[in-house]
Amino acid sequence: MLKYPKLVSEHIVSWLSNYAHSAKADGFVVGISGGIDSAVTASLCARTGLKVWGIEMPIHQHPDHVTRAQQMQAQLDFDFDNFETLRIDLTPVFESFVTSNHLKSENDRTALPLANSRARLRMTTLYFHATMNNGLVAGTGNKVEDFGVGFYTKYGDGGVDLSPIADLMKSEVYELGHYLGVPNSILKASPSDGLFGDARTDEDQIGASYDELEWAMTAQKQGKLVSDYSGRQKEVMEIYVNFNQKNQHKMNPIPVCQIPSHLKR
Repeated sequence: MLKYPKLVSEHIVSWLSNYAHSAKADGFVVGISGGIDSAVTASLCARTGLKVWGIEMPIHQHPDHVTRAQQMQAQLDFDFDNFETLRIDLTPVFESFVTSNHLKSENDRTALPLANSRARLRMTTLYFHATMNNGLVAGTGNKVEDFGVGFYTKYGDGGVDLSPIADLMKSEVYELGHYLGVPNSILKASPSDGLFGDARTDEDQIGASYDELEWAMTAQKQGKLVSDYSGRQKEVMEIYVNFNQKNQHKMNPIPVCQIPSHLKR
């Protein structure tokens, strides 16, 4: 729980400003998805006074996600003179990618690779605009996603220049969202990565809610094991540990094969 959401907000805004000035960047590029994480990230970036490009990038997007994303864009566009709204429909690009890979239809084998490809097309788009405008791509991942279960796409939404909310639990992001005035439609919406074109939620995919995952993450840091629990708590710990272990490749630095010096001389 955030004891001082105002001070947390001010701290992140100051951190963003200092980083941008050190990098000699003119502002930030943020992907606007219609979810709480991107809404909070974009709001914090806008409060720096630097230029912010908030980009919606639908790919066969569920209508609810589109509505919430555009609502967030409209609010920030109204509240901040430094916020610029962009909408880039990547559906034709995605369809061309599918065709180029000789895929006639999506199936169980291709569903996840295609979902990850959507995230990577969006990352490419964000970096195009960041490079063109001397901006930094601001990540929208929270602590549970980025360092707990690794629930993001490597070199997709995980490909960013800086991560302003990655030290906040999902519940803390919601608290900050309330303070920042994020629309209720976003605050009340079930979290979803929006990578499958339907209404499936993160909980549907993971098998546990973010409140449960936060509990498990805290328990593991306290040295608790799966065997210490029973019932639903044991099930949640198993889910958390499984995701945490299999996604270490996302959370750890890329391994480098070190060549012995005697082989290089």
